[in-house]
Amino acid sequence: MTLIDPASTAGRAAELLRLHTDPELLVLVNVWDVASARVVAAGPGCRALATASHSIAATLGYRDGEHIPVDLMIDMVGRIVAAVDVPVTADLEAGYGDAGETVRRAIAVGVVGANIEDQMKPLPDAVAAVTAVVAAGAAEGVPFVLNARTDAFIRAADRDPAAVLADAIERGRAFLDAGASCVFVPGALDEPTVEALVAGIGERKVSVIGGPGRIPPDRLAGLGVARLSYGPWSQRAVLTRLAELAQDLHACGGFPEGVQVLN
Repeated sequence: MTLIDPASTAGRAAELLRLHTDPELLVLVNVWDVASARVVAAGPGCRALATASHSIAATLGYRDGEHIPVDLMIDMVGRIVAAVDVPVTADLEAGYGDAGETVRRAIAVGVVGANIEDQMKPLPDAVAAVTAVVAAGAAEGVPFVLNARTDAFIRAADRDPAAVLADAIERGRAFLDAGASCVFVPGALDEPTVEALVAGIGERKVSVIGGPGRIPPDRLAGLGVARLSYGPWSQRAVLTRLAELAQDLHACGGFPEGVQVLN
């Protein structure tokens, strides 16, 4: 994979960081290969791209959860970076055993931000991973945008919701103190929960995931959320449409009108 000019990477990182602090909600449509990246980046309103680890793993035949070799993940995100002219932030799961080194390798191919999961590890261990990522960015001269993820809600099971919320806020604050730019709290969150997360972690410091039945973007903006991404849902939507198309064509139906040639 071709290495990217450090000055160019630093400039894109600064732009991605600005987008996280801008008053407008940052909406990121997650991509999984060069074709999907080029299509999304060419659309009106695209200011940056995010990759989805689940989607990249599925594309290459692996289950989610760091089953894909890190070399393949870095190769794919590097190809995506090289194919577009907007900043790219990558989902790097929990860092594949060494979050700092994985981020250093991602920066080398032009990635300027990342999600790193805490997997609800002991808080000192999770903070250490954040610190390592921030140090990797500093060593490379890049204002790397870490969207530090806490799995408090998606691993909540039957825990008391108030305790889960308190955990998410405690972890989010600790990650920000360690140098993270934003805190990603995935889960099917309701409005009062998002409002409490913003109050506890900070205005324009919380990142959430969208999908079917989730809080609308305009409402998230009003609640003070910084960033909205869609994880694997964008790929699922595309594959759903592909399944419908295949069913129609196998039934000898006509090909739909209005299909564009997109490279």
